[in-house]
Amino acid sequence: MLVAASESRTLKVAAWGFDPALAIAVRFAIAEGLLREASAGYELTDPGVAFAKDLMKTTDVLGPEKTFLSAVGKSITEAMVEEVANGWAAA
Repeated sequence: MLVAASESRTLKVAAWGFDPALAIAVRFAIAEGLLREASAGYELTDPGVAFAKDLMKTTDVLGPEKTFLSAVGKSITEAMVEEVANGWAAA
C-alpha cells in the first residue's frame, strides 16, 4: 500500500497502528545516539546518518527492507499522513 501511495501521491489507509517493538527500537536508537527527537518527530543524528550509510553499503543485511524503503523513499509526506488522519477524525 505504501509503494502504491508513493507512486500515486495519494495515501489511502483505513487504519494503522504501531508495533510495540517499534517504540523499543526508537528508544534504543535514541539511547545509542543514532536518533533524536525533533519538532516533527524524530531525525537521524550525524552518527545515525553514518550508521545508515554503512548499513546501506552492506549487501547481506536487511535486503528486503532496503528494497522496500528505496521504493517508497520520501514519497509518503507528512501532509499525506495528516490528510488521512484528519479523515478519521471527521468520521
